[in-house]
Amino acid sequence: MSEITENSLKLYKESLEKIEKSDVIKRAIMNNGINEVAEEPSVKADLHPTFSHELKTSKITAQKKSGRCWLFAALNTIRYEMEQDYKIKNFEFSQNYLSFWDRVEKANTFLHLMIESAQIPEDDRRIEALMKNPDEDGGQWANAVALIKKYGLVPKYAMPETKVSNDTDEFSQVLAQKLRLDAKKIREAARNHATKEELKEMKNNAMKEVYRMCVYAFGKPVETFDFEYRDKDDNFHKDYNITPQQFYQKYTRNDLDDYVVIANAPDRKYETFYAMPDEDNVLGSNKVEFINVDLKTFKDVTLKQLLDGKATWFGCDVLQQMDRKKGLLAHNLYQYDELFDIDLNFDKADRLKYHEACLAHAMVITGVNLIDDKPTKWKVENSWGDKIGANGYFVMDDKWFDDYVYEVVINKKYLSKEILDILNTEPIRLELWDSMA
Repeated sequence: MSEITENSLKLYKESLEKIEKSDVIKRAIMNNGINEVAEEPSVKADLHPTFSHELKTSKITAQKKSGRCWLFAALNTIRYEMEQDYKIKNFEFSQNYLSFWDRVEKANTFLHLMIESAQIPEDDRRIEALMKNPDEDGGQWANAVALIKKYGLVPKYAMPETKVSNDTDEFSQVLAQKLRLDAKKIREAARNHATKEELKEMKNNAMKEVYRMCVYAFGKPVETFDFEYRDKDDNFHKDYNITPQQFYQKYTRNDLDDYVVIANAPDRKYETFYAMPDEDNVLGSNKVEFINVDLKTFKDVTLKQLLDGKATWFGCDVLQQMDRKKGLLAHNLYQYDELFDIDLNFDKADRLKYHEACLAHAMVITGVNLIDDKPTKWKVENSWGDKIGANGYFVMDDKWFDDYVYEVVINKKYLSKEILDILNTEPIRLELWDSMA
């Protein structure tokens, strides 16, 4: 037993009393808050938004109160190329259109997994993880690719946002409750020796209700639309009665399968292929997979792609060392260790191993500042609206990239043969509770 005793408390108090000016520190924190006191003022000067190389990007997007950063970042990456190809200014794809299909597909996948795992008890760790989030609006790059390939793309005006798509908590709560009840019924029926056809019918009936819920919340997905725009030279273009698939095939470069997720997760083996099958959203389509590489390779391929004029989707732990209002991501932004006189020195591997790290947000790299061919800071296109940061853009220092960026999406042409050969190996399965999930 090592409970806190009166003697323990005495030692704690005596230790505090020995710290010079502890009362000054206490008053500063209590009156101003931790971040205000811990902030390093020199960071803002170091991260002024000027870059040696930057792409000409469009107006900033806003995911509002939703977890669709992965989808916004993917569509922002694709729209950059489309705007260059067709000389369109401030174009935006409909995020709501793909969000609709994402929720429908995730429900279908969840119920499929519930049938497959019906004989596994509910207190199994995997079943618990699946039940915890049966259908939320978070996701990964591969989820966006799977949706686009199956359902195509539409302009934002063809299926605009709704109040629910902009603020998804209420819908997610109701849908999760419905799917858990469906899972209960399906699993109980399977244990009572229901046939495959009976289980399939139960699943189809549940999916009819999911589809109806999504239509009520997000609107009915558009099947055809008219595409009209003026290019930067003020020339008018029109394409009438086009389907989402036709629009995707005609107006984008349609090379999504040429991109690979490259990760830097030093808590596991490099030059190794990993997969997270329980994060796949569309059955039989693109899988959530990544190749893990060392930090130098990770940064080199990112820089190579960016300098060739291509925006880069990336996944990171955005809540670490971030000033949301100013749009700063700096490794030394808040000096918590100095403020509290404690050791907070996690390296990247231990941060992942002990779940200090979280793959929490996706954005797009659109610029870099090079000094002697070495990056010092990166320009980041966020999806939190233009009132955040520098008109919606963030500045990320290079050490923050090293510490808190975990995934980048890279075209195969920028990868070595040795890395591409890894795609031909059997991926190692990671579970839903993995730090990279």
